[in-house]
Amino acid sequence: MARRHAEPPPPPADSFERLIAELERLPGVGRRSAERIAYHLLEASRDEALALALAIRDMKSKLRPCRECGNLTETETCALCRDPRRDASVLCVVEWPREIRAIEKSGEFRGRYHVLMGRLSPLAGVGPEDLRVAPLLERVRAGGVAEIVLATSPTMEGDATAAFLTQKLHALAPKLRITRLARGMPAGSDLSFAQAGTIGEAFKGRREMP
Repeated sequence: MARRHAEPPPPPADSFERLIAELERLPGVGRRSAERIAYHLLEASRDEALALALAIRDMKSKLRPCRECGNLTETETCALCRDPRRDASVLCVVEWPREIRAIEKSGEFRGRYHVLMGRLSPLAGVGPEDLRVAPLLERVRAGGVAEIVLATSPTMEGDATAAFLTQKLHALAPKLRITRLARGMPAGSDLSFAQAGTIGEAFKGRREMP
């Protein structure tokens, strides 16, 4: 007996249902939350609703990776890389651009950044070639970098990424100082969701990598 294929779900009945369906695609947003957001937008003024739509459009069309560090920017290089007051001799290596915003809120770090765009995860098929490791090594090879602060997340994958980078960086520049954020960060947490004070203390207590 032939197996019957499941019928695809019917398309949303109208624009309101389409909006709910799209909102449900967002992380952490279920049906009830999507409905509340949709009703809020429905009751908002046309200008308020269109401001949100334009912000999303501009984000998708204008944002790009910074040529130097990989942070999100609307120009070729981001404001942090262009700021002459930042200490270019200290690079903080993060997994994602969102973590730069979290660190900046702490006010503790005044160097520059390098975004890996992920972390090593063999089970997910993410290797060194999938990350921005080569540009990091090139920045160190170019000279002028005295310290690398590894701000990868305190997870198994983050630890593996930090260990891998330490090995590569020590081989390239044996005298380079390599530090890791102190364990004030909860194990298994995401750096971008940590409180500013916690991040600040983690920077103050960063330790040398072996």
